[in-house]
Amino acid sequence: MSVLVCSDLDRTLIYSAAALALDDGRPDEAMPRLLCVELYNAAPLSYMTETAAKGLEALAEVTTFVPTTTRTPEQYARVHLLEKPASYAICANGGRILVDGVEDPDWSALVAARIAETGAALDEVREHMVGISGEFVLKRREASGLFAYAVVNRSALPPDWIEDLTGWCAERGWRTSLQGRKVYCLPSGLTKAAAAAEIALRTGSDRMLAAGDSLLDMELLEAADAAIRPAHGELHDTGWTSPSTTVTATRGITAGEEITEWFLGQAAHTP
Repeated sequence: MSVLVCSDLDRTLIYSAAALALDDGRPDEAMPRLLCVELYNAAPLSYMTETAAKGLEALAEVTTFVPTTTRTPEQYARVHLLEKPASYAICANGGRILVDGVEDPDWSALVAARIAETGAALDEVREHMVGISGEFVLKRREASGLFAYAVVNRSALPPDWIEDLTGWCAERGWRTSLQGRKVYCLPSGLTKAAAAAEIALRTGSDRMLAAGDSLLDMELLEAADAAIRPAHGELHDTGWTSPSTTVTATRGITAGEEITEWFLGQAAHTP
């Protein structure tokens, strides 16, 4: 049986220094060794434990491993998970499929056509985000011409700001997600699950495993035959679960290690 593994990256497999959560009372000498897997402006940005990195290499040998991220292809290119890069990657929350690092134009065109048929245009959403911004919004960005996001000072967010934005977006066929300091606004039809289904067809996979921590990962986890989420992030904060979803016992970067071990165990027991 061919196994497809689709995993979110940030705060699922890889972690910034702020998200490590190594505050469980262990002395420094008992902490896991960390491997830097991403540099930004020549400075370390994202990490895995060395154990998780070795597990991921082993996983890629026995499954079709697909990094599955809301990052743009350009942001994803900074991440070095494996010695030999994965043959497939899902970027822009399913809006882009990369094959050996190159964007698949047919998939991009199909996604663009689907989005155009439903919901508000990106320009309308962008203008609304500009109109409701204050000093708490540090940056505003567009991603791959598909969706918008803002980097915010969470401690300064006005009460109900996220809730009001979520309601406004929902009325126009869009949805929101708060991940760390980023607030995403995406068309409802833009999903990681749809891209994962496409790759499953192309690879002839019989079973799909998935992992993720945010509301944008929910469809992916529901579509998988078995899934896992960390004990942190949006899904954890909302208490979301499903009969086929496991929750890690740990949080932070050690949850990333636990997720990799779970994938390996599932792959080993697949007939």
